[in-house]
Amino acid sequence: MRRLVLLGLLGLGVNGCLIEPPDDGGTEPQEQPLCPELVIEDLSHSDRDAALSTATSALSSSSDAQPMLVRFRKQTGMRSAAALRQREDKVRKLGARLKHHWPSLDTVAASLTAEEQARLSQDPDVLSISPDRPVHALGLAPRVPALLAAVAPASEYTWSVQMTQANEVWDPNGDGVLDTGAPNGSGITVCVIDSGIDPEHPELKAAYAGGKDFIDGDDNPEDKDATGKWGGGHGTHVAGTILAQLGSGGQVDLNDTSLSPNGMVGVAPGARLLVARVLDERGDGRTSNVIAALQWCGEQGAKVVSLSLGSSQDDETEKEAFQASWDAGVLAIAASGNGGKLSPYAPIYPAAYPSVVAVGAVTEELKHADYSQGGEHLSVVAPGSNVYSTFPRGSSPFANVVAGGTFYASRALDYVPFEEYEGTLVDCGLGAGLRSCLGASATCEGFVAYVDRGDIQFNEKVKNVRSQGARAVIVGNNDPADDKALGFTLRYPAAWPPVTAVTTTTAAVLRTQFGKTVRVGIRGGDYAYNSGTSMATPHVSAVAALVWSANTGLTNADVRRILESTAKDLYDAESPDSTPGKDIVYGHGLVQAKAAVEQALRERK
Repeated sequence: MRRLVLLGLLGLGVNGCLIEPPDDGGTEPQEQPLCPELVIEDLSHSDRDAALSTATSALSSSSDAQPMLVRFRKQTGMRSAAALRQREDKVRKLGARLKHHWPSLDTVAASLTAEEQARLSQDPDVLSISPDRPVHALGLAPRVPALLAAVAPASEYTWSVQMTQANEVWDPNGDGVLDTGAPNGSGITVCVIDSGIDPEHPELKAAYAGGKDFIDGDDNPEDKDATGKWGGGHGTHVAGTILAQLGSGGQVDLNDTSLSPNGMVGVAPGARLLVARVLDERGDGRTSNVIAALQWCGEQGAKVVSLSLGSSQDDETEKEAFQASWDAGVLAIAASGNGGKLSPYAPIYPAAYPSVVAVGAVTEELKHADYSQGGEHLSVVAPGSNVYSTFPRGSSPFANVVAGGTFYASRALDYVPFEEYEGTLVDCGLGAGLRSCLGASATCEGFVAYVDRGDIQFNEKVKNVRSQGARAVIVGNNDPADDKALGFTLRYPAAWPPVTAVTTTTAAVLRTQFGKTVRVGIRGGDYAYNSGTSMATPHVSAVAALVWSANTGLTNADVRRILESTAKDLYDAESPDSTPGKDIVYGHGLVQAKAAVEQALRERK
């Protein structure tokens, strides 16, 4: 399935490894489309740029007022209710909108104009006025998975779960059943501060115990925009890694035979899930909501707080909030950041605060992920590249091609709609002209176009055959070296029909099916692959839950010490910054659930 952020049409383009033929020219100018009503119009540059960019962020304001944090001087002695109200009144009397007030932090969050800021700064009780800084999700642009053939029986135990040793804790005999009495996170509440989730996802709904939406101001933390469309799925992906339920699978990509039809299982499937939504559907949020969510998680009894978000700037109020949470016994675990290629050791906050466990990422080959940021503050690393986990139901696109009653593995191209069409398969050659589709079935009433790769760009092929009546398109690959990825692209959003690509082997078979009925469609799956320190962080949060469920007498400091002391030391001789023992590349090393739980059990009193 494609790892995509869905913003109406499917995806913002496939990155990096995209394959497209050179532009050798287009159609002859004298040719006119046979089906003018089906012509796919090019978007104007302004419209295209708007479609490719994320919409104007809800973080921006239409007024001159800006979100700010106002810190007051510490009060000594008793904090009377009247004194606390007096601080709120100072802000309100300016005409400002008060968002949050944290008496314990001597801080309020409010929207203030420049004039209001200037007036408030004259108050001797005001210590500082600073921006309510933006925070962002720390997942990377999703990538296209390879078309995989199973080399072993498909299992819910993903490579990342197995790398953390989690399945060796709650299923040591490997029979696919949670062992009675084995630590599985039971009794421990993990609070995910993120973009919200799909609370009805079959892998999550049994563990979901409640939430709060700090974006919309309600108790339903769904990852949806104002129109009800699913957002990027970041929080749902994170939550699944922590506690997706064994044997509770949703819809998987039928093209990938390496996937279990039962989906996947999380690292701590017995844990209890709370969700605080602080990021919008684009993955953007504000510091004030992170602080409010952190306090809410603690009030709801969470032992572990997982944050796959951050900012490159620190914030004194936020730092105090995380220290207060630590002092209250909560263990906060956060992503170290994805700017490793440009700023490999620059700190990202809250991960870099002393009271927070900072998590970096490694690949399936146990190598340092080049995007993963490190530094002296880095605690441990965990699987972060191409991690398979839950996604909002029906939002992860996969192709469905059936010819002659046989299903053929294929790959959906980007920007295509969730639609299915059944019709006669027509040979359209290279799709290089407006008369390229052959035979009596090529009419404006509709058909399925088969085009071979080559000569012109894929978007031109699709536009050409669409103008001849095609309601769906199959692209046949011509280079076996690209059969594994099929990373083809339409390049930009438009009113595309369903378009899917097939391997050289399948292409040869489909060429024998011309004139026969074929079904082509794009369906929605419930799982996706994604990469980033965002994906590494929930592995560590879940292992912390396993450790705590094995020994509930441990403190948050004990759990952190155990996670770090039992981590598998990693050393890369090719990296000048990697050394045996703790280093700035891997921290203490790879988190190891089995070793950590065994240590926790040894420390039982």
